[in-house]
Amino acid sequence: MKSQKMRDSARNEQCTVNLVGVCNYDPSTTILAHLPDESNGMGKKADDLSACYACSACHDVIDRRAPWPGAEHYHAEWYYRRAQTRTWRRMVELGIIAIKGLKP
Repeated sequence: MKSQKMRDSARNEQCTVNLVGVCNYDPSTTILAHLPDESNGMGKKADDLSACYACSACHDVIDRRAPWPGAEHYHAEWYYRRAQTRTWRRMVELGIIAIKGLKP
């Protein structure tokens, strides 16, 4: 699943990952970052549903281009799923995604 609207919606949004000691809190660097899940593989990104708004610093940790000092692997999964949920909530607010039967 790929959605240009979902990807474009990240522009100038707050980072929803907020990794302690990593996040730069700069919305100008925010992109839709893909999180690890079963839809990805060698040379294939995860679906856009398995994504979140991430600043450049948090995105580097997600993609393992940078370390997250002092954190354990199990910490990352909690932060990633929290970020995914925060991102979905923001996308609902923006009208990017809709959930049938959802009452605000």
